[in-house]
Amino acid sequence: MKKIIFLLLLVNLFTLGSMAQEKYGKTANLGVGVGYYGYIGRSVPAIHFNYEFDVAKNLTIAPFIGLHSYRNEYRIGNPNNPNNYYWYRQSVIPVGAKGSYYFDDLLEAGSDWDFYLGASLGFAFIHTSWSNNYVGERVIRGGPSALYLNFHAGAEYHINSRIGIFLDLSSGVSTFGIAIH
Repeated sequence: MKKIIFLLLLVNLFTLGSMAQEKYGKTANLGVGVGYYGYIGRSVPAIHFNYEFDVAKNLTIAPFIGLHSYRNEYRIGNPNNPNNYYWYRQSVIPVGAKGSYYFDDLLEAGSDWDFYLGASLGFAFIHTSWSNNYVGERVIRGGPSALYLNFHAGAEYHINSRIGIFLDLSSGVSTFGIAIH
C-alpha cells in the first residue's frame, strides 16, 4: 500500500502538478558570447546550443554542445630570428547536460520573463594543433580539463509566445542569444 501511495504522489508531482503552470521545456536556445578561461588569460568568443525538456515543476534538463577556439603565439630568444616564432591553436567542444531551475513563481515574474539558476556537466573534446616549425614538447600545462562544469544565472524576455531573447551569465561561457519555443 505504501508503494502505491508513493507512486501516486510521484505521478501527481511530475504530471498533474505541473499542468497549471508555465512550461519551460521544448525550447531551443542558441547563444553567442565570450568565455573567460584562466588558463588562457583572456576572453575568447564562444557559441552554445541547447534544447530544454521539462522534467519537473520549474526544472528543465537541456543537452548542450558548445565551441570555443583560441590561438596563442610565442617568440623564443632573438626577436630578429624568424625561426623563433611558433603558435598553437586549441579548439574545445563541450558536450553534456544543463539543469536549470526557474524562479518565476517565487519572484512573481510576469509571463514575459523567466529567471533561472543552473549547472552544466559534461565532457570537453579538445583538439590542439601546432605551427610546423615548433619542435618542442606538445603538452599544454594548465590547459582545459576534459571534465566540463559550469554554473549559470540567467533571464529570458519573451518577445512573443514563440521567440525570446536571453542572457546567460556563467562561471565559464556567458552568452546572449535567442530562444525558440
